[in-house]
Amino acid sequence: MAVNVFDQFQSPIFLGIPLMALALTLPWILYPKPTTRWLSNRLLALQTWSFGRFAYQIFQPMNLGGHKWAALLSSVMLFLITLNMLGLLPYTFTPTAQLSLNMALATPLWLATVIIGMRNQPTHALGHLLPEGTPVPLIPILIIIETISLFIRPFALGVRLTANLTAGHLLIQLIATGAFVLASSMPTVAILTATLLFLLTLLEIAVAMIQAYVFVLLLSLYLQENV
Repeated sequence: MAVNVFDQFQSPIFLGIPLMALALTLPWILYPKPTTRWLSNRLLALQTWSFGRFAYQIFQPMNLGGHKWAALLSSVMLFLITLNMLGLLPYTFTPTAQLSLNMALATPLWLATVIIGMRNQPTHALGHLLPEGTPVPLIPILIIIETISLFIRPFALGVRLTANLTAGHLLIQLIATGAFVLASSMPTVAILTATLLFLLTLLEIAVAMIQAYVFVLLLSLYLQENV
C-alpha cells in the first residue's frame, strides 16, 4: 500500500525517456501570448493586472535596484502556480513535489541574491552575520549560527514547497481511496468522506497558490537584504 501511495511522486518515463522536461515545458504553452492590439481579451487583461498587483506588493518596499527582478520573480511565481495547479488534476505528475527540482530553482536564485549583496555592499552583507551590540564572548558562536542560517535558506525554500505539496497529495489519495472502498459497504460514510475530499481539494488549491507566493516572497526578502 505504501509503495502504491508514493508511486505518484515518481518521475514519469515513456520508452525509457524521462518526461520531466515535457512536464516543465507544457505550462508555458497554456499562457496567453501578448498582442499588439490596443484592446486585449479578458484573460490577457486579467494576467496583466495580476502581474501588476503582485509586482507592486512585492517590490514596493525595495529600492530601484531590486525592481530589476520583478519580471523574473513574477514569472517564477506564475510558473510554480501553474505546475502546482496542474498537479491537482487526476493522473497528472507534479514536478514541484520533487525536492531536486525545487532545490534547482531555489539555489541559483538565492545564490544570486548573495552575490549581488557581496558585490554591491560587502560590508552590509557581512554585517548580517554579526548583530550590532553582540557581547564579545558570543561573537564566534553567533557568526557560526548566522552563517549556517544563511546557507540553509535554499534548503528551507525547497523543503517547504516539497513538504506542503507532498502532504496534500498524500491526503487526497488516502481519502479518495477510503471513499471508494466505503462506497459499497457504507454509502453514508462514503458520502461524508467524499465531502471531506472536496473540501480538502479546495484547500489544496489554495495551498498550491499560497506556496508559490511564499516561495517568491521569501526570495524577495533575501533580495531586499542585499540591494
